[in-house]
Amino acid sequence: MPHSDYIAVFSSDWSECLSPNGPFDPIAFNYPEYEESLKRIFREYTGNRISLKQAVQEIEALLPEKFTSDRMDAYLDAHFETYYRVPELIEWCLSRGILFMINTTGTQGYFQRAFAKNLLPRVPVVAANPFISFPGNDEGIDFTHHVQEIDDKAKNTRLVMESLGFPANRLIIMGDSGGDGPHFEWGASVGAYLIGSMTKSSLSEYCRTRGIRINKKFGLSYASGESRNVDLELQANFMDLMILIEDIFDI
Repeated sequence: MPHSDYIAVFSSDWSECLSPNGPFDPIAFNYPEYEESLKRIFREYTGNRISLKQAVQEIEALLPEKFTSDRMDAYLDAHFETYYRVPELIEWCLSRGILFMINTTGTQGYFQRAFAKNLLPRVPVVAANPFISFPGNDEGIDFTHHVQEIDDKAKNTRLVMESLGFPANRLIIMGDSGGDGPHFEWGASVGAYLIGSMTKSSLSEYCRTRGIRINKKFGLSYASGESRNVDLELQANFMDLMILIEDIFDI
């Protein structure tokens, strides 16, 4: 779809937001001996206690060898999953001229192989972490925007909005954890509509302490210390967001 055909942008995180998968799950699947270390690293950067770059450095120090596309494929074949009707929501957005952008700390390689295996509708833009990537696997999708630090999410969304010449009232931002906090903070400053999906206490607290209003919390919303209930998360129907999106963008 040419740029002139888009009317709005939906910029969303992926891990535990559109999918129950975590960004480091492919590594834990292939190297189960590192699972507890990976969980700790994930908690620390989504809780804003360490930077994403620090998290990646710790993970790279764990890995005994280069992470290959065969290992990514093995993980995707066994465990790829989205929340209920997420692919339909993406396709619905694209059919109505809404540029659906995945903007995530997950790895480029995860998405390169997921698109190659036709596990997801092809979105125009994926901004992800390049620390695992597979050259020549871009499937015609724009992977030029990177997320190497959580602040990059806001920069990526801003650049896409500017390339389309859209005002901020043509933007929805969706995220789940404190790692999305800077994205929400920037979005609030420009007047974007903010949706918390499976909202963790780290995002709620980040926004509360900075006077940021989350316009809509979708699916489950967790209190501090509350364990995730993935079975209940999987019951949320993401196509229920359709009417809200129509109202926001007046379509």
